[in-house]
Amino acid sequence: MKFDTDGRGARNMADSDYAEFSIAHDRLYTLDHLWMQVLDEDKEEGTTSIKIGLSEFLMAEFGEVIQIVLARPRDDSDFEIDADSGLSEDDDEEDKPSKADTMGAQVDTDELLITVTTRYDGEFDRMLINAPISCTIVELNGHVEDNPDLANEDAYGDAWCVIVKTYTDDFDEDQFMDKDEYLAMLNELP
Repeated sequence: MKFDTDGRGARNMADSDYAEFSIAHDRLYTLDHLWMQVLDEDKEEGTTSIKIGLSEFLMAEFGEVIQIVLARPRDDSDFEIDADSGLSEDDDEEDKPSKADTMGAQVDTDELLITVTTRYDGEFDRMLINAPISCTIVELNGHVEDNPDLANEDAYGDAWCVIVKTYTDDFDEDQFMDKDEYLAMLNELP
């Protein structure tokens, strides 16, 4: 398997099949093939907001994503689900809780964040992916759960999975891979 420096790669699959994929330049990557995009830092709160999604390599390696399940705290009224706001035409937009009021549950690095089911040549594979950092879930992308094809079609765009907040002091970008380090790691895979 070889990858070039512009973030494009091809994975040799079974029976000489190849799956092409790309790697976004403005993201950090984990060993579990998650991408992380820093959205903003709140100096007053001392927090960093991070969007997390699935790398295209995951689909090249394991096949088409057919189901994504995002972690929810026991009381799922604590955060927003980005699909349907739940408001009817008669509801007043002012009654909707503000984003600051919708902070979710704390998730540690040893806790499940995303479950992904893939299919390749009729074989199914389920991956349980833990949170890459200790964080608080702020928002879930319900669209990716309702339409897992988004992950296959737009992994670095509309197919983001969660937005989390972590304390800035706890978030060390050096513990994750940039594009070049991720490509080097992928080149080491058998």
